[in-house]
Amino acid sequence: MNEAVDRIKLEPSWKSRIGDYLQRDDMRQLSAFLRERKAQGARIFPPGPQIFSALEATPFDRVKVVILGQDPYHGFGQAHGLCFSVQPGTAVPPSLENVYKEIQRDLGIARPDHGCLTHWAEQGVLLLNAVLTVEEGRAGAHQGKGWEGFTDCIVERLNREREHLVFMLWGSYAQAKGKVIDPRRHLVLKAPHPSPLSAHRGFIGCGHFSAANAYLARHGMAPIDWSLPPRAALA
Repeated sequence: MNEAVDRIKLEPSWKSRIGDYLQRDDMRQLSAFLRERKAQGARIFPPGPQIFSALEATPFDRVKVVILGQDPYHGFGQAHGLCFSVQPGTAVPPSLENVYKEIQRDLGIARPDHGCLTHWAEQGVLLLNAVLTVEEGRAGAHQGKGWEGFTDCIVERLNREREHLVFMLWGSYAQAKGKVIDPRRHLVLKAPHPSPLSAHRGFIGCGHFSAANAYLARHGMAPIDWSLPPRAALA
């Protein structure tokens, strides 16, 4: 795994804090598992250089908001390392459609014409999946292989070393992962998952996006622009 990190140039502020974790035996076993599955012909998403895109796009000291996902999309051309986000030109997944609906209801921002959330990440929204890889057509294929401990380490470091972050925990999985977060140091926002199966149970109407911006402003930070540039403007 250390060779993989060097190859993709893990963002320095993260590497200095969590790089040692990648040397653990369980992470070496994860690296061996990924190599074995690839050798067996499995198509793994996101592509190798994008596995750590969330950390690359949002350095440790620039994090303002954390959104926790579960694992990457497993369709071809979708995942690119940011939870809930898809590459430009890919159809917007149903859960993200509901996120857009809530942003429009909450802030009056019109639905974007794509599903690429890089603009959020560049402003300080860490879009972190609990599991960073998946196989084509096999949702959850890499759960329980070691990624969860690594991403738990990320959440724990943010909780301990930063103050006044906003954690958006959507669904029971994210809420369980966020149990280590100290609500006296950070704003913890909880709602049902935006999946079509559960969004109507309270995600629509949760007001998380306006609440996040109000909290950031109270603590002297610039709010997040939850709009997205049009697809034609993306590089």
